[in-house]
Amino acid sequence: MNRCWWCGTDPLYVRYHDEEWGAPVTDDRRLFEKICLEGFQSGLSWLTILRKRDNFRAAFADFDFERVARFTARDVARLLEDDGIVRHRGKIESTINNAKRALELRAEQGSLASYFWGWEPDAASRPKRITRAALTQMATSPASVALSKDLKKRGWTFVGPTTVYAFMQAMGLVNDHVETCERRAAVEKLRTLSRRASVL
Repeated sequence: MNRCWWCGTDPLYVRYHDEEWGAPVTDDRRLFEKICLEGFQSGLSWLTILRKRDNFRAAFADFDFERVARFTARDVARLLEDDGIVRHRGKIESTINNAKRALELRAEQGSLASYFWGWEPDAASRPKRITRAALTQMATSPASVALSKDLKKRGWTFVGPTTVYAFMQAMGLVNDHVETCERRAAVEKLRTLSRRASVL
């Protein structure tokens, strides 16, 4: 199977590429999980975070943001002792802060999905062909810069434009599987079905 180059041959990474990356996600908890884990990934490889993802889920109440928003200093201390996750105080506290901001956003927008999918870029603004060369030059996009700015204005942290673009790629707001990747057409079909479902 022809795949995007970045997943290499690691079985976990290949499975993530084949089954998750780029498929549209509209579940609020999974959206919250991903934007938090992208923050934890900053300065590290995504594979490092992927290998620890189950530990992160256990540590952060499966990213139920209602529960995470109630975490206290005692929880921060507990998490700093958990060697199954990335023990970075700033990122841990950011996740708790962002859970509170997620509750505010859901109250305003109805769901995180309705908010985040409102930032899906117009097809005309995207490169005509998605190639390895194009993607290596595209760590951010105008949409990720704008979304990052809006999130920061709302009090979210660890949501820079590069982090947000990686989030958009993974959650299917854009389809960045390269043209030669056999997964690209399947993801595009899922994105089309997701748009139709949102209209109904």
